[in-house]
Amino acid sequence: MRNPDVQSSPPIPDAERLIVALDVADAAAARRMVEALGDHVCFYKVGLELAMTPDYFELIDWLAACGKRVFVDVKLFDVPATVAAAVRQLAARGVDFITVHGNQAIMEAAAAAKQGNTRLLAVTALTSLDRGDLDDLGFDCDVGQLVLSRARRALEAGCDGVVSSGMELTRLRAEAPSALTTVVPGIRPVTNDEAPPDDQKRVMTPAEAIAAGADHIVVGRPIRDASEPAAEAARIQREIQTARAEVGT
Repeated sequence: MRNPDVQSSPPIPDAERLIVALDVADAAAARRMVEALGDHVCFYKVGLELAMTPDYFELIDWLAACGKRVFVDVKLFDVPATVAAAVRQLAARGVDFITVHGNQAIMEAAAAAKQGNTRLLAVTALTSLDRGDLDDLGFDCDVGQLVLSRARRALEAGCDGVVSSGMELTRLRAEAPSALTTVVPGIRPVTNDEAPPDDQKRVMTPAEAIAAGADHIVVGRPIRDASEPAAEAARIQREIQTARAEVGT
């Protein structure tokens, strides 16, 4: 699973491994959250909810001006030329990560359009999906096989990495080159058995995801809804540092 056109990633500072999802109603709420978290967080995900608001691009520019890294999670899916045009627009704003869904031609067009330091991530299988969902969708394979297959295709297309549940990371890391950037959503500060029910079915704790090989973890509600969001972000950062030290990387 190696594409010579995909370059090895530079070392990732531990502080940049936590990506906080700005899953809030508008740009004003997003700014308040960023300001409240302060120096505890330097990487943010802006997704579809905010993309439907009028100040979306102003928010992206503001984050960049504040020295924050930006993950645009819009899961682009359209005809290849349209996806390529969208990637060029986003890359011109200096965003760090862009997600794309799609077939080989779509991913290839998106990869050809990226520029600068923008990195393209392919979505493998949403963390809201489980075996029953795949059966309903007609996939005759388990989630791990699907993720591995899509990761192979993404790298062949020129993508820089994947968004994947932590549950599939061990197998993915065993077969993927070090150049593959892995971003893991569905992170919860407690184990799956203890977590309250929500729309994420394949979840991991921050330490578990880092130990499995995640480059970045995405945390939303556990920080946003905490009684003290900045304290919770700081606690997760410490958990990441401890996990990194334990795996010796």
